[in-house]
Amino acid sequence: MRADRLLLLVALLESRGRLTTDHLARELEVSRRTVLRDLFALRVAGFPVNSVAGPGGGCWLDDDFRNRLLHLTQDELSALFSTGIPAPLVELGIGSDLQGALGKLASALPPGRSAVESRMRQRIHLDSVPWSAPSEAVPHLATLHRAVLEDRWVRGTFLRAGGVKSARRIAPYGLVAKATTWYVVWAGEDGRLRVDRVTRVLEATLSRDVFARPVDFNLSAFWAEWCHRQESGEPWVAVTVRVSSAALGELERSTGLRLELCPEADHPLDALRPCGVRMRFATVQEARSYLLAFGASVEVLDPPALRLTLVDFAEQTARVYRDLLGDIERPARRGG
Repeated sequence: MRADRLLLLVALLESRGRLTTDHLARELEVSRRTVLRDLFALRVAGFPVNSVAGPGGGCWLDDDFRNRLLHLTQDELSALFSTGIPAPLVELGIGSDLQGALGKLASALPPGRSAVESRMRQRIHLDSVPWSAPSEAVPHLATLHRAVLEDRWVRGTFLRAGGVKSARRIAPYGLVAKATTWYVVWAGEDGRLRVDRVTRVLEATLSRDVFARPVDFNLSAFWAEWCHRQESGEPWVAVTVRVSSAALGELERSTGLRLELCPEADHPLDALRPCGVRMRFATVQEARSYLLAFGASVEVLDPPALRLTLVDFAEQTARVYRDLLGDIERPARRGG
């Protein structure tokens, strides 16, 4: 891209002083005519580029011009070049771009500091892949990456507990790589934030529609809080249920929670509720409000407090409607 080339041209002139157009053409891998056009563009943009033709001539910048990028300290350069290219960025498809950017920066450094890159690469290497880490295919990572950058809706299909496939329209707010595992932070059309492994995404189709990203959303802060809740178990309430096959997908869609299979709670002979699963809610009250809507399709096995409050609310509801039914039936009997 021309903008990248212009930046590199400025960096070369700032770090190495006077250079001929032939030398610049070789460094930038372009023709001498292209270099002349780029120098003219820099002058128009206000850069103090000087040039003299003939033997002993060349191009250079005014001495009082300073490019702050090239005034990094030795320690800052060492830290920058010791980072390497993490494996998740390679999966994301930007590893080569980052490598190219570091290479251009290294080539533009003054001679006294240009050796920092090779020195650090010989002494520090970061391997972010854990021992015996299973390889997980992430075929839809590129689509989600583009959606995150462009704030675009995605039609996605997720693999859920029990092999259930859940189709959703999602707004991907961000991607997070934890070690070598990618997660997508997304909101549904209800606005509720959720987190899923990218490996759970079976299909992803980019929409033309753009979603409105909350101005106060902070990905790193959200992720830190989410991880803390996952690790501490607070204030989650662990709930074990038996659920019908037909309601399994809708249970996960409506709650936005990840269901974990619980084989010891399975009842294969129970045609109504054969699937045992676990989930976690913030409070018993929240669990009750969600699960009551499923009626007999869901049976809570644990915790006992949730079973008791479900019974209490069900009995209160039944009394209300029994009284209502009685009010309807009495006039009918009198009329008979």
